[in-house]
Amino acid sequence: MPKFAANLTMMFNETSFPERFVAAARAGFEAVEFLFPYEHRSADVARWLKDNALFNALFNMPPGDWAAGERGLASLPGREEEFRAGVATALEYAKALGTPCLHAMAGLLPAGADRAAHRVVYVENLRYAARALAPHGITLTIEPINPRDMPGYFLTTQAEAHAIREEVGEPNLKVQMDFYHVQVVEGDIATKLRRYVEHVGHIQIASVPARNEPDDGEVNYRYLFRLLDELGYGGWVGCEYRPRGRTEDGLGWLKTLCA
Repeated sequence: MPKFAANLTMMFNETSFPERFVAAARAGFEAVEFLFPYEHRSADVARWLKDNALFNALFNMPPGDWAAGERGLASLPGREEEFRAGVATALEYAKALGTPCLHAMAGLLPAGADRAAHRVVYVENLRYAARALAPHGITLTIEPINPRDMPGYFLTTQAEAHAIREEVGEPNLKVQMDFYHVQVVEGDIATKLRRYVEHVGHIQIASVPARNEPDDGEVNYRYLFRLLDELGYGGWVGCEYRPRGRTEDGLGWLKTLCA
């Protein structure tokens, strides 16, 4: 049975962010992930984790101005210094929280942008970040995101993500495989998982098309969970979905899909 981490940005939204740690532990989760911790002091987040015996599997590096619509800096020419400052900030949080994996969001391509120029910046920034994280035993991930949910996002397919991973050439750079995004963009999840699992640093799940609990929609998660076990995937599976109602009321899938 895979190891599941509750995504506290999307789950348990009935409560405040600090209270979600309590709710996740009460629901039986041993790990959590979230988009960003930066609105809170690292010491406070570390305490919420410790008090609830929770492990923090993943969070994202600073994405730029999220409220203004920015979705990452890693591929944006002219923002290199800001990206590097974000690496330092994320690293300090990761050390305080004991987080083994950080995700660098690529960013959005402006209309008419030179994609090749963005790719050069992306590769250089990822190489810098991976090398900064490596001495601390931290994995850097990149994630293809579907253009329906995030129009203009630089990275959308597993093949391109792995090509960039190879080009960067740093052993602690892995690809984040969100089955929801894979299905929306290209499908054939199981074949892609078999092909790339060695280089997958984190997995996330949600139903397709509604992005709710994984016991609904067009993806056969019972099969995919068995496949993860068959392939020996030992990482965390982040539950990055929007609950249909109260989070606790929708957690029956943890038993029905993993039996």
